[in-house]
Amino acid sequence: MYTIYHIPGKKIGVTRNLNKRVTEQQGYAPDEYEVLLTSDDIDHISTMEIELQKSYGYKVDRQSYKNLIESKTKSMKINATEQTSTFPCPLNKLKGQLMDNLDLSWETTRGAFKITPESIHWIMSNARTSMFNKDRCYVYNKVFYNLQHQADSLIRSGAALSKASREAESFPGLTPVNFFPKIRAWANEKGIYKTGDSRTQYVKLMEEAGELAQALLKNDEPEVIDAIGDMVVVLTNLAKLRGYDIEDCIASAYGVIKNRQGKMVNGTFVKDPQNES
Repeated sequence: MYTIYHIPGKKIGVTRNLNKRVTEQQGYAPDEYEVLLTSDDIDHISTMEIELQKSYGYKVDRQSYKNLIESKTKSMKINATEQTSTFPCPLNKLKGQLMDNLDLSWETTRGAFKITPESIHWIMSNARTSMFNKDRCYVYNKVFYNLQHQADSLIRSGAALSKASREAESFPGLTPVNFFPKIRAWANEKGIYKTGDSRTQYVKLMEEAGELAQALLKNDEPEVIDAIGDMVVVLTNLAKLRGYDIEDCIASAYGVIKNRQGKMVNGTFVKDPQNES
């Protein structure tokens, strides 16, 4: 889903992730911008962005949003050496590039690698900025190979393994719960806990929930994974802003549900009130 946003007195732009693009990257709070239009038609959204820029008197983009996306996609040429695979973009632009190039594969000395919903999230967690060029980033081929080899073996055996579990095997000592301190450290560094507000985090949570709903309706698996992850990040920060650690919130909830009795009704688990303590 594409969104045309308006920052009064500043600009009109298009994004597929309003919170990340406008709030996190540009620093505007939700009450400092407005949504003018949403659509899943990139041709329509590209035309309307230019028309709205003209009507509001803003500088008109030299290249339409659609052409910009297409040009970025065509320029995704991955440079593979014996040790690394290098992506032709800075780290903060990598995720969009990867999602635009889903199913793209490239050859390395360890075999062919492929961009998948699972590998996108692994790459984003492990990519590093090049020391020679800040507009490029890379991953180590050996570790990437281990990840894909494990996944392929599990698929052949009919087993299922989550992304978090695969990362735990590739990196001893890294377990899903370890991500919460990392999230809090990142949020603290960005000043979210110093000047943030739990109500604003709730607005972000609803926004991410809306993106999850769109992804589910469209069966867009990369966006489903992304939206769920973003919601966990927002919930982690919301809990901290209220004085709690999300691990404690989860433990509290599990303490309530672990012995809960009930049954599935129309795809939903309905608890038995008689067995509720």
